[in-house]
Amino acid sequence: MKIDFAQSEQSTIGLEWELALVDKHGGELVSVAPQVLDRLGHEHAELFSDDCPRIHQELLLNTVEVVTGVHHTVADATADLAESIAAVRTVTDRIGVELFSAGSHPFSPPRLQPVTDKERYAKLIDRTQWWGRQMVIYGVHVHVGLDRRDKAMPVLDALVNYFPHFQALSASSPFWGGEDTGYASQRALMFQQLPTAGLPFQFTDWAGFEGYVQDMLATGVIDTISEIRWDIRPVPRLGTIEMRVCDGLSTLEEVGAIAALTQCLVEEASRTLDAGGTIPTMPPWHVQENKWRAARYGMDAIIILDAAGNEKLVTEHLTETMDRLAPIAQDLGCEAELRDIEGIIRRGAGYQRQRRVAADHGGDLRAVVLEEARLMREGYEG
Repeated sequence: MKIDFAQSEQSTIGLEWELALVDKHGGELVSVAPQVLDRLGHEHAELFSDDCPRIHQELLLNTVEVVTGVHHTVADATADLAESIAAVRTVTDRIGVELFSAGSHPFSPPRLQPVTDKERYAKLIDRTQWWGRQMVIYGVHVHVGLDRRDKAMPVLDALVNYFPHFQALSASSPFWGGEDTGYASQRALMFQQLPTAGLPFQFTDWAGFEGYVQDMLATGVIDTISEIRWDIRPVPRLGTIEMRVCDGLSTLEEVGAIAALTQCLVEEASRTLDAGGTIPTMPPWHVQENKWRAARYGMDAIIILDAAGNEKLVTEHLTETMDRLAPIAQDLGCEAELRDIEGIIRRGAGYQRQRRVAADHGGDLRAVVLEEARLMREGYEG
């Protein structure tokens, strides 16, 4: 089976941000996405252009997804997001709805959330049953362009090496159904229960990926290539590698930091390949262990760095990584956004912030949602 890979400019970037719709007073999820999208269609038709729609409907009626066009810099991509979100707020503010993004909603019952009436979503729920009905989760996805198809698999390998870094920085789903799970990211372990979701298989070349897709289609596991829902995956129709590891993030600053780290790592791997080099890989059991450690311990995770089993605290390795990537960030124009990772390390990731707010309010998880919604609207001070 031959799979074409669209022409892309190396290291261009696009972002996707899944947003939950919550009641502005109590923080409960509200299933008003159809009304929001309908009003936006009348008042901001430019967001729904055929060539590049900026607002998408998602699995759940409590969710909308904001999507950017293709950009050269992280700053332009986040500005694109900001413009679309401002348009969304012209509708949601009038109906008493706030925007919220974290890996999961802390207390709204997952099984009570209505699903969008589309055939592909109905098929997903019918197949996955209980697990599918639990997917009240939200994420941030980063697409980075690749100028050659043959780079896709080794660049995927490069990002897999940094899986725990992305997971720790973005972890924001400690609560599930009203209780503390003890994990930094419940979403990471929940989403992997779906068929073809979770950690990617790693292939030495594009032909290996083509063979995998052929097998999945032939055996009925998938109907389209988009149903491969790996945490990191190639997207042939766009000519990109897509980093889907991250829990939902509450601020544009955090989204920008994650986007910059992704763009820089992809560009670094691309330059290595252009120079005739190779990308180091780890055994799959190390990769799997890293995912679990980051989901469980977040910023306190001791991660495995290489095939030899060397280990280091994830925040320490992140600092070293930022220093190494600084010249590339300068070339790409995302120095400031890459350094915003320091802010996440200093202030704490979303799961840490949520637990602090819950403790300060006697365990009231409504306060957690409303504080995250406020932060999304106002950003950090200073």
